[in-house]
Amino acid sequence: MKYTNKEIALYIHIPFCKQKCLYCDFPSHCNKEDLMFEYIEALCKELYSIKNTKIKSIFIGGGTPTYLDIKHLNMLKKPIDKLEKTKNIEFTVEVNPGTVDYNKLICLKELGVNRLSIGLQAWQDEILNKIGRVHSIKDFLEGYNKARIIGFNNINIDIMFGLPGQNMKKWKETLRNVVDLKPEHISCYSLIIEEGTPFYKMYEENKLELPNEEIEREMYKYCVDFLKDKGYYQYEISNFSIPNKECIHNLVYWDTKDYIGCGSAAHSFLDGLRYKHTDNIEEYIINVKANKNINLEEHKNSTKESMEEFMFMGLRKIKGINIEEFQKRFKLDIYEIYGNTIEKYLNNGLLINNNNSLSLSEEGIQVSNRIMCDFILN
Repeated sequence: MKYTNKEIALYIHIPFCKQKCLYCDFPSHCNKEDLMFEYIEALCKELYSIKNTKIKSIFIGGGTPTYLDIKHLNMLKKPIDKLEKTKNIEFTVEVNPGTVDYNKLICLKELGVNRLSIGLQAWQDEILNKIGRVHSIKDFLEGYNKARIIGFNNINIDIMFGLPGQNMKKWKETLRNVVDLKPEHISCYSLIIEEGTPFYKMYEENKLELPNEEIEREMYKYCVDFLKDKGYYQYEISNFSIPNKECIHNLVYWDTKDYIGCGSAAHSFLDGLRYKHTDNIEEYIINVKANKNINLEEHKNSTKESMEEFMFMGLRKIKGINIEEFQKRFKLDIYEIYGNTIEKYLNNGLLINNNNSLSLSEEGIQVSNRIMCDFILN
């Protein structure tokens, strides 16, 4: 892979989990701890290959990055230290409660991590059990408080709505308790039943008790209003932060900017070219060691595909997409390409044109998937 001298984002994938959540379709694996050392060795080799590139954000995700031992995290320090990084780099690691202790958090701090993304999901232990989480509320609070003591001052908390056994009362309790902790960032995701997951099988067999669509919409609306009232600015459909604490790394995806992915199943996007590594951990290790091509797929985006991505990723942001930016990128008038679709949604109030930006209205956000599908070109 060729790298350029521009500032880009770096994603590092850790594919190991203590236990898979029942809703999870991410490329992660349990019972493969014996591969951890070899995997990190291969990952370090791949990281050393990044040259002539300034990194503005690093995001270590998974899987469960904090399921790694301290010795594995220390192995990653050398290649990460050697990367050319911007002065104000954002460096995030995903944290699962129950897989971190004080020493591991200190290790992350020494690695250069300055932002944590902690997966809580719900404030009720019975709901955590139902969705297959390996931690309790007590575990979460212990980890969160230790992170604050150590000096992490940029923390995101992930929570979910539309979960089995969850009602408005329990959702409000989750939101209230999370806000009381004063995290800098909160991500609120709706449960999606993904094919191939245990939840999908349970759903097919009618064994999954979920809030109905109307209650789910009510949960989302309450969340938006409640967080706004508590000083959290909504900058993307599912993401809220206090001022100037938006996730720089995720904005790279929503702005369809360039990023590199390292590790098994990682994706990269550079100069309109998409790469995907093999999902198979063993295959990844063998190929990296043998200096073989680890890209399972390579795809050059067409102009049509890039325009579609610009629209449906950009419309996830509350400020929407900039009309001049579209013209600058594609040398085309947005109304020539999407005029009818834009007019339709402006007329029915689902889209807003504000200072040369197109964004979804409050009502539009509620049916965002339907609207975004309309920006797929035939």
